Amino acid sequence: MTDFIETAPGVQLHVRDWGDGKPIVFLHGWPLSHAMWEYQFNALPERGYRCVGITLRGFGRSSQPWGDHNYDTHAADIHRVVETLDLRAATLVGFSLGGAIALRYAAGHNDDGRMTKLVLAGAAAPSFTRRSGFEHGLAPDDVDRFLAACRADRPKMLEDFGKIFYRDEHSVSRKFADWMHAIGMEASPHATAAGIIALRDTDLRPDMARVNLATAVFHAGADKVCPFALGEALAAGIAGAKLVRFEKGGHAFFYEERDRFNAELIDFIG
Repeated sequence: MTDFIETAPGVQLHVRDWGDGKPIVFLHGWPLSHAMWEYQFNALPERGYRCVGITLRGFGRSSQPWGDHNYDTHAADIHRVVETLDLRAATLVGFSLGGAIALRYAAGHNDDGRMTKLVLAGAAAPSFTRRSGFEHGLAPDDVDRFLAACRADRPKMLEDFGKIFYRDEHSVSRKFADWMHAIGMEASPHATAAGIIALRDTDLRPDMARVNLATAVFHAGADKVCPFALGEALAAGIAGAKLVRFEKGGHAFFYEERDRFNAELIDFIG
């Protein structure tokens, strides 16, 4: 099933819901949509899992309103989708920006216990940028330049982002890279810029102590967008978290190492 679910007045999220069995909720990265999870949705329902892909407001075919596109807004939208679908004993999988949002959701929106497990995959958390007491991630000035490029020439900015998205130029086909670029261009310019601002400004370190879910941190050692040190910080800051290092992919290891990614996910969920 592919449908649209209203989460706020005038806001509908595009949701794909395939398969039966244990539910897995997938949150995409910036500036993509749930389409990025194609190689999970093609494989996991055959193994007895229900895959629910949510496209965040402002991205893909979801509504593209003006207004706030911060982590709290996205987490509230996701909570509404989870309630509408009446998901229970679910696993929340968040990638990159979606990983940061998944962390915020787990810390503040899971009082009903609908989520029982959390997977942070290449997550842009606990802080995408360096700040006092946290030396990992990008410099805020670098992110500012990225934001300026987004506002000056968004297609070129996304093309340049694609050059660091993968481990190297040979790890995916040209057609795959073109497809990812096309998905990114579906996002609204407002949401694209707002995502960069949220990544730059949001500090999720306090959220880690509030996570009470079984947690796995999937992260690639060669990630050029979210350095492996971010995965290490998440594993250290979330009680009982398991760190799984991927060696053959870059930031896009969900595709570059898709067979192992899916196997590790199945092993964690059970």
